[in-house]
This record gives sequence, C-alpha cells and structure tokens, in this order.
Amino acid sequence: MSDLTLTLTDMAHGGLALGRDRGGRAIFVPFAIPGETVRARVPDDRRGFARAELLEVIKPSPDRVTPRCRHFGICGNCHLQHMAYAAQLRAKEAAVRDQLTRVGGLTNPPLRPIIAAPEPYDYRTETALYPAEEGGLGYWSPVERRIFRVVECPILHPSLQVALPDLDVELPGLRRLTLRLGDDEELLAALEVEDVEPPELAVDFPVSVAIVLPDRTAASLIGDPYLVQTIGGREFRFSPGVPFPPYPAAAEMLAETILSLAEIAPGDSVLESPGGAGWLTAALAGRAAAIIAVEPNPDAVADAAENLDAFDNVSIYQGTEDDIFPGLDAEPDVVVLRPGIQRSEDGLSPAAWRLLERLRPRRRIVVVGEVGALAKDAKRLGKMGYRAVGIQAVDLAPQGFGVEVVSVWRK
Repeated sequence: MSDLTLTLTDMAHGGLALGRDRGGRAIFVPFAIPGETVRARVPDDRRGFARAELLEVIKPSPDRVTPRCRHFGICGNCHLQHMAYAAQLRAKEAAVRDQLTRVGGLTNPPLRPIIAAPEPYDYRTETALYPAEEGGLGYWSPVERRIFRVVECPILHPSLQVALPDLDVELPGLRRLTLRLGDDEELLAALEVEDVEPPELAVDFPVSVAIVLPDRTAASLIGDPYLVQTIGGREFRFSPGVPFPPYPAAAEMLAETILSLAEIAPGDSVLESPGGAGWLTAALAGRAAAIIAVEPNPDAVADAAENLDAFDNVSIYQGTEDDIFPGLDAEPDVVVLRPGIQRSEDGLSPAAWRLLERLRPRRRIVVVGEVGALAKDAKRLGKMGYRAVGIQAVDLAPQGFGVEVVSVWRK
C-alpha cells in the first residue's frame, strides 16, 4: 500500500472520483468529488487502475456537504451524500455521457439534460433488509464486508424510518425482509426464507406480512395480500413479489419521459416487456391505440389485470420473453423494453435481440435501464443498424450512483 496525494478530475460510473498517479494510472476514490485534492491509500499492483481508500480531504470542493446519515461511508446503499444534490446531478449526467461514448461507441449521443428527482431525501417507499450479525436487520456494508444493523436511513419515507426500530424479527432461515409503504401509510413486510413452509408469526404493530417464494409469487400470512400505490393519479395494487416502484413521484416522471421521448401517438401499437403490475402500461394505454404487455410473474399478471380493467386496448401475455416473443405476429410501432427490473446490471435478453433483428425498419425501440447495461446494449444496437434519436437520464435514486436512462432508437 502507498499513500498518495491526488487531484481528482472526473466522476466515474459507480460514484467514484477519478484521479491519476504520476505514472498515469487511474485511481478511483470513493466519497470524493472532482476538483478536490485528497490523500488516499492505494494498493501496490501493476494494473492500469486501482481503487483507493480515502484518508483525508486536503482541499475540499465547494460542492462538499455534511452527509445526513450516520451510516454513510459504511452502508452500501448511498454513495453521494457528501455531494450537494446539484453536483450529484452533474456527475450522473457526465457518467451517462462517458458510458455511452466510451463503452457504447456513440460519438455524439443525443443526451438531454438530466431530470432531477422531486426530493433528494425521505423518498423511498421500499427497502430490503437482511439479518445482521449483531441481531436485528440491516444493510450490506462493502467496507466491512458484513450486514450491519441499521439505526436510521434518511432516504426512506418518514413512515418507513419510524418503522425501522420496530423490525426486530427473529425468524430462523430468514434471508431477506422487504418493507413497503403504500397509500394511507399501509405497511407490508415480504419475507424470503430458506424453508418455503409458512412460518407462524405474530406482530405487535400494524403491518401486513407475506412470504415470497423463489418464483416471486407470494402467500399472504397476515393482513392484506397486496399494497395500493397511487402513480400518476391512478391507484395500482402490487403483490409482495411483484416489482414495486420505490419512488412513486419519480416513476410518474419516468412514464412521462417515455411517452414524450418515444413520441407515442394515438394510432400507435406498443409492445411492452416486462409489463409488471401495469403502472407504465396504463400510461402507454392512455396514449396509444393498442398495447401488448408481456409478463412472466403470474402475481404481476393478476395485478395488471385488476389495475388495467378500465382499458379495452391492452392485451396481457403471461410468459417469459423466450416463451412469447417468437410467436408474436404483431408488428408494433413501438417496442418498450425494460431489462433488469430485478437485476439492474442485466441488458436485453437473447429473445429481445432476436425480436429486434426481425422487426421492419422505422420502428421505434425504447430501452429503459441502468446506464452500464444500456451502454453495452448500445454498441450492439449500433451494429444492427439502429441509431439513438433521443436519450434522457432520470434520477430515480438520489444519494446513490444509479440513474435510469430512457433511450429511443430507430433504423
């Protein structure tokens, strides 16, 4: 290990500030900001890059602020609480541009200014917690390489923050507990356990409880079998194992961005995958002539059928993209693909690539996802003859490095 003084110049994808040592090696420093001079501990190796440990900020940036959370620097959920929110947005937009040009091969990506979240704190209505070594529940710490017990989390909605101290769950075989907040302050705890047999439980505060099975279907144990969440002025029910937008106001912004950037018109037919519980499907159905939504989770299909009952222009196909895409006779005007709903690093599936290869020209392809995966997909889309006609970053996760990117492609 060597201690070096570095001047940081850029922000890399992943929330790490970038500097270079005297030999030109790239040094990535967490919890630092471009423009700062820092002292960092760097591994002695011969690779062309290294991740350092921040020891001291010698010359702080004007954008440096005091983190609101006592766990910041230990917890793996937040990476940017040391930066003013305006600086976070600039860093995220720069990281998106870098990924699309350097990894995606786009020489001049049509990137619009990033859309800020309505609130940078107190926003998340869902959190996943894990059994901590010292008891209770907590989050993963990449620094300490363990689950630590969480005491506070200021990015959570205040009602979830209040509930955290009450979550003293001792359940053998518990792998994860996901806590969700719906309309009217409803709470739902979804348990993932090693043994799928329903456990016997008692609760001492108002919360519905369900067990989520390995196939992401769920069984209700206590209280209501789903939550109701309002998005864009419309109520949607979400079963416990169905993907749930953890920032409802930002989800509404994302839907509006897709409609606008893809220029969804009244005569358009749209293919959407995955459809989930139908919150984006509803926005598409309110604008387009016909929607086909593909969704593998039977609980999500049931939710969508209930949530979209008012629309007569929506068809829901239950199955994976491998199951459904090869037999689709439709030639949609717009294809909306959201890979990585469960895992953000996933790009387009093999079935999606085969679908894009057989579509006729002039179709609009909308790919929505995490920028790292999108950048890799962008290179392949370019080789297939597609060109990006509009790219919009939307900040759905303030204080974290993640950013959702909507991209529209045409041949």
